[in-house]
Amino acid sequence: MAVNATIKGGRTRDRRLYIWVAVFFPIIVLIGFARTYYLKGLFGTPALPGLLVHLHGLVMTSWVVLFVVQVSLVASRRTRMHERLGVGGAILAALVVLVSVITAIAAASRGSAPPGVGPLQFLVVPLGDMLVFAVLVGTALYFRRRLETHKRLMLLAAVNLLGPAFARIPLSFIETGGPLAFYGLTDLCVLACVAFDTYKNRRLHPVFLWGTLLVVASQPLRIMLAGTDTWMRFATWLVM
Repeated sequence: MAVNATIKGGRTRDRRLYIWVAVFFPIIVLIGFARTYYLKGLFGTPALPGLLVHLHGLVMTSWVVLFVVQVSLVASRRTRMHERLGVGGAILAALVVLVSVITAIAAASRGSAPPGVGPLQFLVVPLGDMLVFAVLVGTALYFRRRLETHKRLMLLAAVNLLGPAFARIPLSFIETGGPLAFYGLTDLCVLACVAFDTYKNRRLHPVFLWGTLLVVASQPLRIMLAGTDTWMRFATWLVM
């Protein structure tokens, strides 16, 4: 994985954006998953259902750490190491998708879902997250030599993963708001990044235009898809 915020010719106007996200991203993940994963011993929450969930937690945490490390390397102009880690990051990104999909299907087969939502219907949420993540990261890796494109795609991929963390923060408006709340918070983060980048560079970058549309539009589409017979048949086939 790579988030290259170094702009040739000394242009560093938007470097702060990537540093801020590299700080904000792990903080929200830690807060969101503290009760159920990172600090669960302090909260007395139920035991995790098997090694697969631990593997999922390890892989996702590794991705967050790698994102922070890559931003730090670019900020300190250690781009050679940044590029070398990018090779391993591509493998880790594939693991993120694979392990997350398997974990989501296993959770649905156990009947795990938020209150009031059927497990097969809810399955569309994590699978949709991984589809958007795969598109963003895959495109970023393809354009890894085009730094302005690459870094924005990786930033969107990171922010796109904040939804599950936001959903687990124990605030009443999130708990009662459901997808509207945690998707809304994710979208606010995306729009804040786009607004900052656009202000600093005096134009809306095409990556942020189309990437934001992908992230935001995928959310209501998932909710609409979840209630269809086609999705229910597909989800049933997945968990069989």
